[in-house]
Amino acid sequence: MHPDAPGGAMHPDAPGGAMHPDAPGGAMHPDTPGRGRGEAGLTLLEVLVALLIAGAALGVLFQGTLGGLRASETAGRTEEALSRARSRLAAVGHGEPLVAEDRQGDDGGGYRWRVRVSPVATRPGAPGAPVPTLYGVQVTLAWGSGAQARSVTLETRRLGSAPPAPP
Repeated sequence: MHPDAPGGAMHPDAPGGAMHPDAPGGAMHPDTPGRGRGEAGLTLLEVLVALLIAGAALGVLFQGTLGGLRASETAGRTEEALSRARSRLAAVGHGEPLVAEDRQGDDGGGYRWRVRVSPVATRPGAPGAPVPTLYGVQVTLAWGSGAQARSVTLETRRLGSAPPAPP
């Protein structure tokens, strides 16, 4: 077609090779100004920004998942420590009289225990008779070390009897 032909379009195979912007479909050759490498670079930039945003979102998601796993592990270890502390607390004063003491040891599995029994109040009794005594009992289970150190402490009061006062 001739450039002066109706519609003003050039044949794509004509010298110059470009179609007129007013041609049907408005298509232009990639070498023409207004459409070409500049916009392809912008599309690449948009893809890179999208990948960057997606990567940041995945990083946040990963951190959240790790935080949840750590919290789950801490909750499990705390529940186990509570169970062990309840067991130690139930054993205090069973099969042996309550006496003031401070004992500690290794409970296995990375747990350490400490039991403190101390008199809180006494009531005078008859001479030569055992003295009713209220004891404070504290059981602590600890695990971990450094910044990861954690512990659970249970406290109760138990009634016992202190040895009789000398006459």
